[in-house]
Amino acid sequence: MSNKSKHQPQNHWVEGDLRLVGLLDTRMIGLLKAIEASGSINQAAKLVGLSYKGAWQIIERANNMAPKVLISTSIGGSKGGGTNLTMAGHALLDLFNRVDAEHKQFLKKINQKLADDPVIQLLLKHLAIKTSATNQLFGTITAIETGAVNAQVTLKLKGGEQIFATISLAGITELNLCIAADVLILINDPEIIMVTNQEQYQYSSRNCLAGKVMRIQIDGIDAEVVIQLPSGDSLVAMITQASAESMDLKFDSNVCAVFKSNSVILGAR
Repeated sequence: MSNKSKHQPQNHWVEGDLRLVGLLDTRMIGLLKAIEASGSINQAAKLVGLSYKGAWQIIERANNMAPKVLISTSIGGSKGGGTNLTMAGHALLDLFNRVDAEHKQFLKKINQKLADDPVIQLLLKHLAIKTSATNQLFGTITAIETGAVNAQVTLKLKGGEQIFATISLAGITELNLCIAADVLILINDPEIIMVTNQEQYQYSSRNCLAGKVMRIQIDGIDAEVVIQLPSGDSLVAMITQASAESMDLKFDSNVCAVFKSNSVILGAR
């Protein structure tokens, strides 16, 4: 079963926007480039996604802060007026372009070094995955039991807790899952059932993780409960406010997070 996460390219571990002297950033430089290309503030604003007023505010600030005027405007005349970069504006644009090229080369170089480091890959690769699932845990596959259609995958969290996931045989092949492989474990918060005394009940759900309540956020209808596992990992469960009150949940309460194996989604690079 494949997840629908979006992966960032491996050469984008480190990113950064260039800003000179706290004022000149890519937005302002983009506006200068658009003015240079169009000769019109109105057209330039549209090209960079700014309002006419917003473009003017950037221009006024740039002109006021710079020792020389960067942008000149003319109204009317035989050519109907227009907006142009001054010599100082062109010089500033050229400076930014040169620094930006070096900045990009620096990022490319450092990202390549990180991509070649297996330790860094292990630490960062799962952080680069974007997903809508509330719960995201790092785990390692310790066993795979295959059936006619599905497989049960046993996963170990970094603290030693076990999670069981049921996925299709096609998913095993598609994700190239194998023993000792590192995976991202995704669980949506509504899939988690909370109990306060594990010994009183028997469950059809395969997964039952014990922990303590670290935080409760109530919105008048639902309660978002954050459960911290002994390893330091945390799970978020979404239950009704009435359920939270009837269970007398509060900070440091002992609870168990119960969820079915088929509610676990695995992600792999």
